[in-house]
Parts: sequence; structure tokens; C-alpha cells
Amino acid sequence: MIEQTQIRRKGSARRPAIAGGWLAGARACPSPNHDARPDADDISLLVIHNISLPPGRFGGPYIDQLFTNRLDPDAHPYFAGIHALRVSSHLLIARDGRVTQYVPFDARAWHAGVSRYEGRERCNDFSIGIELEGSDERPFTARQYAKLAAVTKALLGAYPRLSAARIAGHSDIAPGRKTDPGPHFDWARYRAALGAPAH
Repeated sequence: MIEQTQIRRKGSARRPAIAGGWLAGARACPSPNHDARPDADDISLLVIHNISLPPGRFGGPYIDQLFTNRLDPDAHPYFAGIHALRVSSHLLIARDGRVTQYVPFDARAWHAGVSRYEGRERCNDFSIGIELEGSDERPFTARQYAKLAAVTKALLGAYPRLSAARIAGHSDIAPGRKTDPGPHFDWARYRAALGAPAH
């Protein structure tokens, strides 16, 4: 009995629970920038992004502020051009592996913009967006890869139309417009952590 309990605890540490569209253990910072999906049962794509505010700088409150429409345009020159955007993502994984959730998975977050996947447009309709705190210029951290793999496994278990084969970068669904998660994102490492073939 003790061994079974230990196994369950280890498993739960690797694969966080999802209930009511929210990830257990994530810090909640609800964003108003979401709406209903056209088909609530069609969650069939996972999109990986990167974000840093200001660009190339990590930490601070600015990502939360952007996703909750509270970004001060005077706090940094870069913010003047983005403070009025109405955007969000489902999750952010910080450099230290901490997770913040802005939108429940069952709702449509506004993360993909103009996008197409396998001939289908409007990827926000059927995708979950995960932001990694980072940039195109720097590698991501081991804690981010570990947390991303754990969260992905939880999502694959919770949403049957998702699969390891249906994971894309923002650059894949918006080529020429977006570059993230960028050249430093190690797709082979991520897929190996999922037990999925590299491609």
C-alpha cells in the first residue's frame, strides 16, 4: 500500500491535474481577453510561444499586465506600441518553471492571431497556447522544459483530440509573421520528454 501511494504521488508530480479547465498548482491571473470556442469539444492543437517584456528581459509584472490590459505605456518605450493590444494565452511558464494560467483551457484565448494549421484557419478556435518566458536569442531553461513536458502530458490526458503529433510553434502556424518559440527551442528534447518521435 505504501509503495502504491508513493507511485501515485510521483506520478502526480510529473503530470499535474486539470479540473474545470484549470491546471492544479498554477498561479491564476485571469485575463478578460478570451471568449467561447465555436466547438467546446474541439481542442486539438497545442501552440508553443515565447514572450519577454520588455523584449529580452525576464521577470517583472509586465506579462501579467499585458494579458490583463493593465500595461502602462510609460513604463518602457516598447510598451507604447503594445499596451492597447487585447491578447492572452492559456499558460505562461517562467524561467524558473513556475506556471501562471490566464484563461481556462475550455475557453478561447487570443494568442495565435492570423494563423493556419493543416489548412484550417483561426487556430485560436481549436488550440491551447503556452508561452515560455524567453526570446529568440537565448536558450530556455531545464526547469521550463521539465514543466512544459509535465503540463503537455496533462493536457494530452485531459483532451482526447490533442496528440503529440499536433503540437506546433507559433512560427509554424503564422510563418513569415511570427518566429517564436525561436531557434533555441529544442524540439527534439521536448518530444523526447513526451516519449514522442522527433521530426
